[in-house]
Amino acid sequence: MAAKSPAPAPQEKRLAAYLDWLAPAVGHLDREEPLRNYCKGLLLDGERKSIEPMAARLAPDHTQRMHESLHHLVAQSPWSDADVLRRVREYVFPAMEKNGPITAWIVDETGWAKQGTHSVGVAHQYCGRLRRKANCQVSVSLSVATASASLPIAFRLYLTEEWAADEARRKAVGVPEAVSFQTKPEIALAQIRQAVEEKVPPGVVLADEVYGSVREFREGVAVLNLHYSLAVRSVTTVWTQDQGPLPPKPWTGRGRRAQRMQRDETHQPVTVEQLAVSLPRKAWKAVSWREGSKGILRSRFAAVRVQPAYGDDRKIGRQPEQWLLIEWPKEEASPLGYWLSNLSDKTSLRELVAITKQRWRIERDYEELKQEVGLNHYEGRNWRGFHHHATLSIAAYGFLVAERSRFSPSAKVGHLGLRTPRIPTGFRRRGSPDPGATP
Repeated sequence: MAAKSPAPAPQEKRLAAYLDWLAPAVGHLDREEPLRNYCKGLLLDGERKSIEPMAARLAPDHTQRMHESLHHLVAQSPWSDADVLRRVREYVFPAMEKNGPITAWIVDETGWAKQGTHSVGVAHQYCGRLRRKANCQVSVSLSVATASASLPIAFRLYLTEEWAADEARRKAVGVPEAVSFQTKPEIALAQIRQAVEEKVPPGVVLADEVYGSVREFREGVAVLNLHYSLAVRSVTTVWTQDQGPLPPKPWTGRGRRAQRMQRDETHQPVTVEQLAVSLPRKAWKAVSWREGSKGILRSRFAAVRVQPAYGDDRKIGRQPEQWLLIEWPKEEASPLGYWLSNLSDKTSLRELVAITKQRWRIERDYEELKQEVGLNHYEGRNWRGFHHHATLSIAAYGFLVAERSRFSPSAKVGHLGLRTPRIPTGFRRRGSPDPGATP
Protein backbone atom coordinates (compact mmCIF):
# COMPACT_ATOMS: atom_id res chain seq x y z
CA MET A 1 0.00 0.00 0.00
CA ALA A 2 1.47 3.39 -1.07
CA ALA A 3 2.39 5.82 1.67
CA LYS A 4 0.10 8.82 1.95
CA SER A 5 1.52 12.22 1.03
CA PRO A 6 1.82 14.54 4.01
CA ALA A 7 -1.00 17.07 4.33
CA PRO A 8 -0.16 20.50 2.90
CA ALA A 9 1.09 23.03 5.43
CA PRO A 10 -1.00 26.18 6.09
CA GLN A 11 1.37 28.29 3.98
CA GLU A 12 1.03 25.87 1.06
CA LYS A 13 -2.75 26.12 1.36
CA ARG A 14 -2.54 29.92 1.27
CA LEU A 15 -0.26 29.75 -1.76
CA ALA A 16 -2.73 27.46 -3.55
CA ALA A 17 -5.58 29.87 -2.75
CA TYR A 18 -3.49 32.81 -3.98
CA LEU A 19 -2.68 31.10 -7.27
CA ASP A 20 -6.35 30.18 -7.72
CA TRP A 21 -7.12 33.88 -7.21
CA LEU A 22 -4.60 34.92 -9.88
CA ALA A 23 -5.37 32.24 -12.46
CA PRO A 24 -8.47 33.84 -14.08
CA ALA A 25 -6.41 36.94 -14.95
CA VAL A 26 -4.61 35.07 -17.78
CA GLY A 27 -7.91 34.90 -19.64
CA HIS A 28 -8.07 31.25 -20.71
CA LEU A 29 -8.60 28.03 -18.81
CA ASP A 30 -5.68 26.33 -20.58
CA ARG A 31 -3.28 28.93 -19.14
CA GLU A 32 -4.36 28.68 -15.52
CA GLU A 33 -2.43 25.55 -14.54
CA PRO A 34 0.76 26.74 -16.29
CA LEU A 35 0.47 30.01 -14.35
CA ARG A 36 0.22 28.09 -11.08
CA ASN A 37 3.24 26.00 -12.04
CA TYR A 38 5.33 28.96 -13.18
CA CYS A 39 4.74 30.95 -9.98
CA LYS A 40 5.41 27.89 -7.85
CA GLY A 41 8.60 27.25 -9.81
CA LEU A 42 9.76 30.77 -9.02
CA LEU A 43 9.14 30.17 -5.30
CA LEU A 44 10.82 26.75 -5.04
CA ASP A 45 14.42 26.51 -3.88
CA GLY A 46 17.01 26.62 -6.61
CA GLU A 47 19.81 28.84 -7.81
CA ARG A 48 18.35 29.34 -11.29
CA LYS A 49 14.75 30.34 -12.03
CA SER A 50 14.79 30.13 -15.83
CA ILE A 51 12.28 27.80 -17.53
CA GLU A 52 14.47 24.73 -17.95
CA PRO A 53 15.58 24.18 -14.33
CA MET A 54 12.12 25.15 -13.05
CA ALA A 55 10.57 22.46 -15.26
CA ALA A 56 13.01 19.90 -13.86
CA ARG A 57 12.06 20.78 -10.28
CA LEU A 58 8.33 20.88 -10.94
CA ALA A 59 8.02 17.66 -12.95
CA PRO A 60 11.14 15.49 -12.65
CA ASP A 61 9.44 12.63 -14.49
CA HIS A 62 7.90 14.81 -17.24
CA THR A 63 10.42 17.61 -17.61
CA GLN A 64 10.04 18.12 -21.36
CA ARG A 65 6.25 18.37 -21.18
CA MET A 66 6.49 20.85 -18.29
CA HIS A 67 9.14 22.84 -20.15
CA GLU A 68 6.88 23.22 -23.19
CA SER A 69 3.93 24.26 -21.03
CA LEU A 70 5.90 26.93 -19.14
CA HIS A 71 7.58 28.22 -22.30
CA HIS A 72 4.28 28.58 -24.13
CA LEU A 73 2.73 30.47 -21.20
CA VAL A 74 5.54 32.98 -20.84
CA ALA A 75 6.85 33.42 -24.39
CA GLN A 76 3.79 32.97 -26.60
CA SER A 77 0.44 33.31 -24.79
CA PRO A 78 -1.17 36.74 -25.33
CA TRP A 79 -2.44 37.39 -21.81
CA SER A 80 -2.37 40.85 -20.26
CA ASP A 81 0.45 41.77 -17.86
CA ALA A 82 -1.66 44.67 -16.57
CA ASP A 83 -4.58 42.37 -15.70
CA VAL A 84 -2.35 40.00 -13.72
CA LEU A 85 -0.57 42.83 -11.87
CA ARG A 86 -3.94 44.36 -11.01
CA ARG A 87 -5.05 41.02 -9.58
CA VAL A 88 -1.82 40.75 -7.59
CA ARG A 89 -2.26 44.10 -5.90
CA GLU A 90 -5.92 43.41 -5.11
CA TYR A 91 -4.71 40.46 -3.03
CA VAL A 92 -1.54 41.96 -1.56
CA PHE A 93 -2.61 45.53 -0.69
CA PRO A 94 -5.08 44.52 2.05
CA ALA A 95 -2.33 42.46 3.73
CA MET A 96 0.15 45.36 3.47
CA GLU A 97 -2.35 47.88 4.83
CA LYS A 98 -2.97 45.86 7.99
CA ASN A 99 0.32 47.32 9.25
CA GLY A 100 -0.32 50.89 8.06
CA PRO A 101 -1.65 52.94 5.13
CA ILE A 102 -0.03 53.40 1.74
CA THR A 103 2.32 56.37 2.00
CA ALA A 104 4.49 56.40 -1.15
CA TRP A 105 4.66 55.63 -4.85
CA ILE A 106 8.28 54.86 -5.71
CA VAL A 107 9.69 55.23 -9.22
CA ASP A 108 12.94 53.52 -10.06
CA GLU A 109 14.78 51.53 -12.67
CA THR A 110 16.74 48.31 -12.52
CA GLY A 111 19.19 46.75 -14.91
CA TRP A 112 21.16 43.57 -15.35
CA ALA A 113 24.07 42.65 -17.54
CA LYS A 114 23.21 40.63 -20.64
CA GLN A 115 25.52 38.92 -23.07
CA GLY A 116 25.00 39.29 -26.82
CA THR A 117 22.87 41.81 -28.69
CA HIS A 118 19.80 39.82 -29.78
CA SER A 119 17.67 39.95 -26.61
CA VAL A 120 15.06 42.69 -26.58
CA GLY A 121 16.34 46.05 -25.36
CA VAL A 122 19.95 44.99 -24.78
CA ALA A 123 22.24 47.96 -25.34
CA HIS A 124 25.43 49.51 -24.03
CA GLN A 125 23.90 51.84 -21.45
CA TYR A 126 24.18 52.86 -17.82
CA CYS A 127 23.44 50.00 -15.41
CA GLY A 128 22.71 51.18 -11.88
CA ARG A 129 23.57 47.85 -10.32
CA LEU A 130 27.05 47.95 -11.87
CA ARG A 131 27.36 51.75 -11.46
CA ARG A 132 28.75 52.07 -14.98
CA LYS A 133 27.85 51.61 -18.62
CA ALA A 134 27.59 48.00 -19.73
CA ASN A 135 25.75 45.70 -22.12
CA CYS A 136 22.46 45.34 -20.26
CA GLN A 137 18.67 45.54 -20.15
CA VAL A 138 17.06 48.32 -18.11
CA SER A 139 13.45 48.51 -16.91
CA VAL A 140 11.38 51.24 -15.27
CA SER A 141 8.96 50.38 -12.47
CA LEU A 142 6.43 51.93 -10.12
CA SER A 143 6.05 50.50 -6.63
CA VAL A 144 3.51 51.26 -3.91
CA ALA A 145 4.74 51.33 -0.31
CA THR A 146 3.51 51.46 3.25
CA ALA A 147 5.88 52.20 6.13
CA SER A 148 6.75 48.48 6.33
CA ALA A 149 6.23 46.89 2.89
CA SER A 150 6.23 47.64 -0.83
CA LEU A 151 5.10 46.03 -4.08
CA PRO A 152 5.83 46.85 -7.76
CA ILE A 153 2.59 47.52 -9.66
CA ALA A 154 4.03 48.44 -13.10
CA PHE A 155 7.14 47.27 -14.95
CA ARG A 156 8.32 48.14 -18.48
CA LEU A 157 11.50 47.61 -20.46
CA TYR A 158 13.32 50.74 -21.62
CA LEU A 159 14.28 50.83 -25.30
CA THR A 160 17.06 53.18 -26.37
CA GLU A 161 16.34 55.46 -29.36
CA GLU A 162 18.49 53.22 -31.55
CA TRP A 163 16.52 50.13 -30.52
CA ALA A 164 13.14 51.80 -30.88
CA ALA A 165 13.98 52.95 -34.43
CA ASP A 166 15.36 49.61 -35.67
CA GLU A 167 12.43 47.93 -37.44
CA ALA A 168 14.30 44.69 -38.13
CA ARG A 169 15.28 44.17 -34.50
CA ARG A 170 11.81 45.15 -33.29
CA LYS A 171 10.20 42.60 -35.58
CA ALA A 172 12.64 39.86 -34.57
CA VAL A 173 11.71 40.14 -30.88
CA GLY A 174 8.06 41.14 -31.25
CA VAL A 175 8.08 44.72 -29.95
CA PRO A 176 4.46 45.92 -30.36
CA GLU A 177 3.86 48.61 -32.97
CA ALA A 178 2.29 50.84 -30.33
CA VAL A 179 5.58 50.96 -28.39
CA SER A 180 7.67 53.95 -29.45
CA PHE A 181 10.73 55.56 -27.93
CA GLN A 182 10.09 57.12 -24.54
CA THR A 183 12.55 58.50 -22.04
CA LYS A 184 12.61 56.87 -18.62
CA PRO A 185 10.74 59.82 -17.02
CA GLU A 186 8.09 59.57 -19.76
CA ILE A 187 7.63 55.84 -19.08
CA ALA A 188 7.37 56.48 -15.34
CA LEU A 189 4.87 59.30 -15.79
CA ALA A 190 2.70 57.04 -17.97
CA GLN A 191 2.78 54.40 -15.22
CA ILE A 192 1.75 57.00 -12.64
CA ARG A 193 -1.11 58.23 -14.84
CA GLN A 194 -2.35 54.67 -15.24
CA ALA A 195 -2.24 54.11 -11.48
CA VAL A 196 -4.27 57.29 -10.95
CA GLU A 197 -6.83 56.19 -13.54
CA GLU A 198 -7.16 52.82 -11.81
CA LYS A 199 -7.66 54.57 -8.45
CA VAL A 200 -4.65 53.03 -6.73
CA PRO A 201 -4.52 54.49 -3.18
CA PRO A 202 -2.33 57.61 -3.52
CA GLY A 203 1.07 58.16 -1.98
CA VAL A 204 3.88 60.71 -2.20
CA VAL A 205 5.81 60.13 -5.44
CA LEU A 206 9.52 59.43 -4.80
CA ALA A 207 12.27 59.13 -7.40
CA ASP A 208 15.97 59.75 -7.89
CA GLU A 209 17.49 62.63 -9.86
CA VAL A 210 17.12 60.87 -13.24
CA TYR A 211 13.41 61.65 -12.86
CA GLY A 212 13.29 64.50 -10.35
CA SER A 213 15.63 66.74 -12.35
CA VAL A 214 13.22 66.69 -15.29
CA ARG A 215 10.86 69.64 -15.05
CA GLU A 216 8.16 67.96 -17.15
CA PHE A 217 8.14 64.96 -14.82
CA ARG A 218 7.65 67.09 -11.71
CA GLU A 219 4.94 69.13 -13.37
CA GLY A 220 3.24 65.99 -14.72
CA VAL A 221 3.03 64.54 -11.21
CA ALA A 222 1.69 67.82 -9.80
CA VAL A 223 -0.99 68.05 -12.52
CA LEU A 224 -2.29 64.67 -11.30
CA ASN A 225 -2.80 66.25 -7.85
CA LEU A 226 -0.12 64.07 -6.29
CA HIS A 227 2.51 65.16 -3.81
CA TYR A 228 6.15 64.41 -4.53
CA SER A 229 9.62 64.52 -3.01
CA LEU A 230 12.04 64.11 -5.89
CA ALA A 231 15.82 64.14 -5.94
CA VAL A 232 17.40 66.82 -8.14
CA ARG A 233 20.92 67.54 -9.36
CA SER A 234 23.16 70.02 -7.58
CA VAL A 235 23.02 72.40 -10.58
CA THR A 236 19.21 72.77 -10.37
CA THR A 237 18.39 76.48 -10.03
CA VAL A 238 15.86 78.05 -7.66
CA TRP A 239 14.64 81.44 -6.47
CA THR A 240 14.80 82.01 -2.73
CA GLN A 241 12.04 83.71 -0.74
CA ASP A 242 13.98 86.99 -0.62
CA GLN A 243 15.24 86.91 -4.18
CA GLY A 244 13.07 86.63 -7.27
CA PRO A 245 12.95 87.84 -10.86
CA LEU A 246 11.99 91.43 -11.58
CA PRO A 247 8.47 92.16 -12.81
CA PRO A 248 7.78 92.85 -16.50
CA LYS A 249 8.50 96.30 -17.88
CA PRO A 250 5.69 98.82 -17.22
CA TRP A 251 3.19 99.25 -20.00
CA THR A 252 3.74 102.44 -22.00
CA GLY A 253 0.17 102.59 -23.26
CA ARG A 254 1.08 101.38 -26.73
CA GLY A 255 1.36 97.81 -28.06
CA ARG A 256 1.05 94.70 -25.98
CA ARG A 257 1.66 94.68 -22.27
CA ALA A 258 5.05 93.15 -21.41
CA GLN A 259 4.79 89.73 -19.75
CA ARG A 260 8.43 88.69 -19.70
CA MET A 261 9.93 88.61 -16.20
CA GLN A 262 13.30 90.32 -15.98
CA ARG A 263 16.69 89.58 -14.49
CA ASP A 264 19.72 91.72 -13.86
CA GLU A 265 23.05 91.29 -12.13
CA THR A 266 21.44 91.39 -8.70
CA HIS A 267 18.38 89.30 -9.56
CA GLN A 268 19.57 85.83 -10.55
CA PRO A 269 18.50 82.36 -9.41
CA VAL A 270 21.03 80.22 -7.51
CA THR A 271 21.87 76.55 -7.76
CA VAL A 272 20.71 74.35 -4.91
CA GLU A 273 24.36 73.70 -4.11
CA GLN A 274 25.05 77.45 -3.81
CA LEU A 275 22.02 77.81 -1.57
CA ALA A 276 23.16 74.95 0.67
CA VAL A 277 26.59 76.54 1.16
CA SER A 278 25.01 79.89 2.04
CA LEU A 279 22.71 78.58 4.79
CA PRO A 280 23.57 79.56 8.39
CA ARG A 281 24.57 76.90 10.90
CA LYS A 282 21.24 77.17 12.72
CA ALA A 283 19.42 75.99 9.56
CA TRP A 284 20.85 72.49 9.94
CA LYS A 285 19.25 69.88 12.19
CA ALA A 286 20.12 66.28 13.05
CA VAL A 287 17.26 63.97 12.07
CA SER A 288 16.83 60.19 12.45
CA TRP A 289 14.34 58.36 10.27
CA ARG A 290 14.46 54.56 10.70
CA GLU A 291 16.25 51.56 12.15
CA GLY A 292 19.00 50.28 9.84
CA SER A 293 21.02 47.07 9.95
CA LYS A 294 23.65 48.83 12.06
CA GLY A 295 21.38 50.95 14.22
CA ILE A 296 19.29 54.12 13.90
CA LEU A 297 19.91 56.00 10.64
CA ARG A 298 20.63 59.66 11.32
CA SER A 299 22.01 62.58 9.33
CA ARG A 300 22.00 66.39 9.14
CA PHE A 301 19.34 68.17 7.07
CA ALA A 302 18.02 71.60 6.18
CA ALA A 303 14.72 72.49 4.52
CA VAL A 304 13.94 75.87 2.97
CA ARG A 305 11.07 77.20 0.87
CA VAL A 306 12.06 77.98 -2.73
CA GLN A 307 10.60 78.36 -6.22
CA PRO A 308 12.13 76.39 -9.12
CA ALA A 309 13.74 78.60 -11.75
CA TYR A 310 13.62 77.59 -15.40
CA GLY A 311 15.18 79.08 -18.47
CA ASP A 312 11.79 80.33 -19.63
CA ASP A 313 10.33 81.32 -16.27
CA ARG A 314 10.61 84.95 -17.34
CA LYS A 315 7.80 84.15 -19.77
CA ILE A 316 5.55 82.03 -17.61
CA GLY A 317 6.04 83.77 -14.27
CA ARG A 318 7.21 82.40 -10.96
CA GLN A 319 6.59 78.77 -10.08
CA PRO A 320 4.66 77.57 -7.00
CA GLU A 321 6.68 77.63 -3.80
CA GLN A 322 7.87 74.28 -2.49
CA TRP A 323 10.41 72.65 -0.20
CA LEU A 324 14.08 72.18 -0.97
CA LEU A 325 15.42 69.45 1.33
CA ILE A 326 19.20 69.14 1.64
CA GLU A 327 21.23 66.39 3.34
CA TRP A 328 24.73 67.36 4.44
CA PRO A 329 26.38 65.27 7.17
CA LYS A 330 28.96 67.18 9.21
CA GLU A 331 31.74 64.83 8.19
CA GLU A 332 31.15 65.33 4.46
CA ALA A 333 32.81 68.04 2.37
CA SER A 334 29.65 68.65 0.34
CA PRO A 335 25.92 67.78 0.51
CA LEU A 336 24.87 64.20 -0.24
CA GLY A 337 21.51 65.01 -1.80
CA TYR A 338 18.89 67.57 -2.76
CA TRP A 339 15.12 67.06 -3.10
CA LEU A 340 12.29 69.29 -4.30
CA SER A 341 8.93 68.58 -2.66
CA ASN A 342 5.47 70.05 -3.08
CA LEU A 343 4.31 68.77 0.30
CA SER A 344 2.43 71.26 2.47
CA ASP A 345 4.37 74.16 3.97
CA LYS A 346 3.16 72.84 7.34
CA THR A 347 5.20 69.64 6.90
CA SER A 348 7.85 69.27 9.60
CA LEU A 349 11.48 68.57 8.79
CA ARG A 350 11.23 65.13 10.41
CA GLU A 351 8.16 64.23 8.32
CA LEU A 352 9.83 65.49 5.15
CA VAL A 353 12.94 63.40 5.79
CA ALA A 354 10.94 60.29 6.75
CA ILE A 355 8.87 60.19 3.55
CA THR A 356 11.78 61.17 1.30
CA LYS A 357 14.00 58.43 2.68
CA GLN A 358 11.32 55.80 2.14
CA ARG A 359 12.67 55.33 -1.39
CA TRP A 360 15.16 52.78 -0.01
CA ARG A 361 12.40 50.16 -0.11
CA ILE A 362 12.69 49.79 -3.86
CA GLU A 363 16.28 48.60 -3.41
CA ARG A 364 15.02 45.87 -1.08
CA ASP A 365 12.31 44.94 -3.60
CA TYR A 366 14.80 44.48 -6.39
CA GLU A 367 17.27 42.59 -4.22
CA GLU A 368 14.60 40.07 -3.22
CA LEU A 369 12.98 39.92 -6.66
CA LYS A 370 16.33 38.93 -8.14
CA GLN A 371 17.69 36.75 -5.35
CA GLU A 372 14.50 35.02 -4.22
CA VAL A 373 12.32 34.69 -7.33
CA GLY A 374 14.71 35.11 -10.27
CA LEU A 375 13.45 38.32 -11.89
CA ASN A 376 16.68 38.54 -13.88
CA HIS A 377 16.88 34.84 -14.84
CA TYR A 378 14.75 34.90 -17.99
CA GLU A 379 16.75 33.56 -20.94
CA GLY A 380 14.34 34.29 -23.80
CA ARG A 381 14.77 37.13 -26.25
CA ASN A 382 11.31 38.49 -27.05
CA TRP A 383 9.30 41.41 -25.66
CA ARG A 384 6.32 39.33 -24.55
CA GLY A 385 8.41 36.74 -22.72
CA PHE A 386 10.49 39.38 -20.96
CA HIS A 387 7.41 41.15 -19.59
CA HIS A 388 5.44 37.97 -18.82
CA HIS A 389 8.38 36.62 -16.78
CA ALA A 390 8.68 39.95 -14.93
CA THR A 391 4.93 39.97 -14.19
CA LEU A 392 4.96 36.42 -12.85
CA SER A 393 8.07 37.21 -10.78
CA ILE A 394 6.18 40.13 -9.22
CA ALA A 395 3.18 37.84 -8.69
CA ALA A 396 5.36 35.32 -6.82
CA TYR A 397 6.99 38.12 -4.85
CA GLY A 398 3.56 39.51 -4.01
CA PHE A 399 2.70 36.31 -2.18
CA LEU A 400 5.91 36.64 -0.14
CA VAL A 401 5.06 40.27 0.71
CA ALA A 402 1.57 39.23 1.83
CA GLU A 403 3.00 36.41 3.98
CA ARG A 404 5.53 38.72 5.58
CA SER A 405 2.76 41.25 6.30
CA ARG A 406 0.80 38.50 8.08
CA PHE A 407 3.57 38.00 10.61
CA SER A 408 6.59 40.28 10.96
CA PRO A 409 6.78 43.27 8.60
CA SER A 410 10.50 43.65 9.36
CA ALA A 411 11.36 40.04 8.50
CA LYS A 412 13.29 39.15 5.37
CA VAL A 413 11.26 37.20 2.82
CA GLY A 414 13.13 34.00 3.53
CA HIS A 415 12.44 30.36 2.74
CA LEU A 416 8.85 29.19 2.19
CA GLY A 417 9.45 25.57 2.98
CA LEU A 418 7.67 24.26 -0.11
CA ARG A 419 8.30 20.62 -0.91
CA THR A 420 10.55 20.40 -3.97
CA PRO A 421 10.48 17.19 -6.05
CA ARG A 422 13.86 15.61 -6.69
CA ILE A 423 15.56 16.74 -9.88
CA PRO A 424 16.22 13.87 -12.33
CA THR A 425 19.62 12.20 -12.03
CA GLY A 426 22.01 13.66 -14.57
CA PHE A 427 19.89 16.75 -15.32
CA ARG A 428 22.07 19.44 -16.83
CA ARG A 429 20.84 22.86 -17.86
CA ARG A 430 21.61 23.78 -21.45
CA GLY A 431 24.88 25.64 -21.73
CA SER A 432 26.28 24.29 -18.47
CA PRO A 433 29.41 22.09 -18.55
CA ASP A 434 29.05 18.30 -18.46
CA PRO A 435 30.52 17.18 -15.12
CA GLY A 436 31.46 13.83 -16.67
CA ALA A 437 33.25 15.26 -19.69
CA THR A 438 37.01 14.91 -20.09
CA PRO A 439 38.78 18.22 -19.37
